[in-house]
Amino acid sequence: MPRFLTLIRIDEKTVPEGGPSPELQKRMGELLEEITKAGVMLDNGGLAATSEGTRVTWSGGKLSSTDGPFTETKEVVGGYSIVQAKDKAEALEWASRFLRVHEDHWTVTAEVREIIEGC
Repeated sequence: MPRFLTLIRIDEKTVPEGGPSPELQKRMGELLEEITKAGVMLDNGGLAATSEGTRVTWSGGKLSSTDGPFTETKEVVGGYSIVQAKDKAEALEWASRFLRVHEDHWTVTAEVREIIEGC
């Protein structure tokens, strides 16, 4: 069965002070438990804010690094999951369900991409 990486992109400006509400955390936990019991979830995690990150770039034969926050970027990767699904449609359905647990004030996008084996 193919594996899929889902990148959860967020607009950090829409994240409430203190992070997700207890209600959102509960809904997320329930959905993640369901995905895991279904044998689909292989791994998942949230990421620290961009203010705690560093970008490393290779360009023109030189390395450079920039410490966050990355204010020029509207959406950033806020989390990820790796699922093993029968097809892309199933992976998209799980990603859509994850997005729907969020309150209306969040701006969240899921990018679902198949993992190419053997690379």
